[in-house]
Amino acid sequence: MTHLLLVDDDLEVLALLQKFLAQHGYSVDIATDGASLWTAIERRKPDLIILDVMLPGDSGLVLCQRLRAEHNVAVIMLTAMGELSDRVVGLELGADDYLTKPFDARELLARVRAVLRRTAQLQGTVGDTPRPALEFAGWRLDVTRRELRSPERVMIPLSAGEFELLLVFAEHPQRILTRQQLLDMARGETHDAFDRSVDVQVSRLRRKLEADLSSAPIIRTIRNVGYLFTPSVIKK
Repeated sequence: MTHLLLVDDDLEVLALLQKFLAQHGYSVDIATDGASLWTAIERRKPDLIILDVMLPGDSGLVLCQRLRAEHNVAVIMLTAMGELSDRVVGLELGADDYLTKPFDARELLARVRAVLRRTAQLQGTVGDTPRPALEFAGWRLDVTRRELRSPERVMIPLSAGEFELLLVFAEHPQRILTRQQLLDMARGETHDAFDRSVDVQVSRLRRKLEADLSSAPIIRTIRNVGYLFTPSVIKK
């Protein structure tokens, strides 16, 4: 059974969401702050964490940053209405998706299913036919293992969102893609109409892929259009 961890200091919200998600086949633990979050993870590591930004003690943003550094687990951030900055920072810190409060529980369920589905597809399952690795500009993207290795063969950690976006780029090299196309191909229909995640994820990918500023850019911005993945790609 897929295991979720809900982190929110609103006990009424926790109770309602725990019951709702359990009714849809998930095992659900709850936590109200950072301390209880780490205790819950030690007891049983979740497949996905639903993490509120506004928490007593360490904020959800601080906790997300530590989660991304220490655990390979999907994270959906819950942000207050209109707090675009929280959403952008959350994505910068490695969250896989975000949802604005107040929200319908059915929308949260759709987001949970979408993130878990993408994570499972990227990780692959036992018995799946391995997908070819994609090589570009000395980099190697192992699709089956969900690994990115630098030209020096150092593994570079990627969030699920970053991996999905890089995979879209690598599967459509030397082709201009609009932000809407990137959103549709990387995240399906779960994104908001006004979604800054592509720009944030591209910025994060650039910092990882283009540390050497003397080299040609791997992802080029096409003004007023979108982005272009510049290198050729070889499947191996």
